[in-house]
Order: sequence, then structure tokens, then C-alpha cells
Amino acid sequence: MNAMSSARATAAATHYNRNLTITSGDVTLKVPILKGLSFETAIIEWYRRREISVEEALIEMYLAGVSVRRVEDITEALWGSKVSPSTISELNKKAYVHIEDWRNRPLQGGRYPYVYVDGIYLRRNWGGEFENVAILVAIAVNEDGYREVLGAAEGMKEDKASWVSFFQWLRRRGLDGVKLIVGDKCLGMLEAVGEVFPEAKYQRCTVHFYRNVFSVTPRSKVKLVAKMLKAIHAQESKKAAREKAKAIVEELRSMKLKEAAKKVENGIEETLTYCDFPSEHWTRIRTNNVIERLNREIRRRTRVVGNFPDGNSALMLVCARLRHVAGTQT
Repeated sequence: MNAMSSARATAAATHYNRNLTITSGDVTLKVPILKGLSFETAIIEWYRRREISVEEALIEMYLAGVSVRRVEDITEALWGSKVSPSTISELNKKAYVHIEDWRNRPLQGGRYPYVYVDGIYLRRNWGGEFENVAILVAIAVNEDGYREVLGAAEGMKEDKASWVSFFQWLRRRGLDGVKLIVGDKCLGMLEAVGEVFPEAKYQRCTVHFYRNVFSVTPRSKVKLVAKMLKAIHAQESKKAAREKAKAIVEELRSMKLKEAAKKVENGIEETLTYCDFPSEHWTRIRTNNVIERLNREIRRRTRVVGNFPDGNSALMLVCARLRHVAGTQT
């Protein structure tokens, strides 16, 4: 009984109110003041005034180029209270620092034999004129099979200079041991690979290759042609795949699909590089699907923004999403 009485003696004598902004609005929390004890909760961090998802929303609005005044109006409409300009400025600084630290971090995953690359095009408003800006993205798989988002950089356009700069930046941060680079066909990227990673091979994404063939195929024949193309990459050796491709080229010509036959004949070899690697890796290294899924998510998140005020804002928002995905991967 004495122990219980002692416990009651430390019970809350009073409390104070503390405001917290959550996604559904402002709430007032009653925080107990304990005699001889400090009150802590694992649910809400000490000094936190906003739910993490609210902070993320504020950061995304700012990175998307929404004005401070507009952010104030939006927060008042959504949550019933305005966020001060100083708070927005502080969150902006926090976001840029964290994202830049993550973007330029040393790559410490060892050697990365497989690298997937792609470019995401977003629109920016520059002096009243709209133009596209390319964000170059890279994901890699290390020798232990762990997938890592390497980072992203503004490329302006997917030319050789942009790709060389991007690859050199990755190399300075520790990208090493590259054996295969997987991506869509881009002349600038191919030339950059030869210059920065001369020891690496190039694998043209088979999905992008199929789409290229479909672009000159009548809609009524697409399903049939798709089945034919997949049969090439279902072969168990590069030799067998080449032989199958030759047969399919002739079959396409007999179907009066000369342009499709030409594309298959001229481009098939670039899609068979994966055959030079362990067969258990084939299904994962012959397409760029690993990065395409990520790009779709980025486009979904950036579509609501429309046009960015500058390339850096676009880069920061893309990196914010990449950083989130990197933090949730296993």
C-alpha cells in the first residue's frame, strides 16, 4: 500500500496545453506536469509542433515553387492555422541541407556491377517561357545484391556532356566495379559510358526496344509482334537468341512489316548483352523496370506541380522522393 501511495504522489498535479498540427488540423494536447518526474512520450517527439507528414507537405510545397504567401493561405485552409514565413524558411533550409547531404554522400556499398540509368523530363517556367529540364537518375545493385539509389542530377538535356558530368560525379563519390549499364538507347549516354566506364558493357532495355518496334507496327498486329519479340529473349543462349531474331526478321518481312523488321535487325544485338552475365540475373538486367517504376512514382508526385520555377527546384523535389524511397528499401 505504501508503494502505491508513493506512486500516486508522483501522479499529475496539473497539466499544460500544447498545440500540434496534424494532417486533419490543429489539436490541443494536455501534457501532464508530474511531481518529481518529466513526462515523455514515444508518440510525439519533444519540442515537435507539427506531424512529420505535415512538415513533408510544407517542404514539398516550397520545393515546388509555391510562394510563401500562398503556403500560408494553404495551411490556413487545410489545418486552420497559418505557418509563419520564418517556419517555412527554416523548413526550406532543413530540406536543402538534408537532401544535398544525401545526394553527395559517399557510396560505400562496395562494387556495383549493375547500374540502371534514365532521364526524367520535367517542365520549368523560365522568365515566362516554358522549357523541359532533364533530371538524370541512377540506381545500382552491388555484389551482395543490395539495390541502392545512387542519386540524381540536373542534366538540362540528355546529351553527352550531361551524361559525362553525371557519371564522373558518381565515380568521384565511389561508384566502382561497373560491369553493365542498363538504359534506353540514347546516343549521348552511350558515348559517355564509353568515356567514363570503358570497361562496362551496355544493355538496351528490352521493354523500350519493344515499344520502338511497336511504333511502326499496325495496332492490330502489336500483340502478335510482342509475342514474337519475347520469344527472342526467352532463348537460353545468345547464339539461340540471334538465330531466333533472324527468323523473326524474315517473318516480319513476309508480313509486310518492313520497318518493324528493320528495327529488329538493327537493334537486337544491343538487347542481348545480358546473355554475357550469369543466367540467374538475366530477367533483372535486361530491362530498366527497376528505375521505370521509380520514375512513374516521381512523375505522379510532380504532375500536381505542373511547372517548376527552376531546374534546382525540380531536382530537389525528385531527390526528396528518391531519398524517401531509398529509406524504405530493404
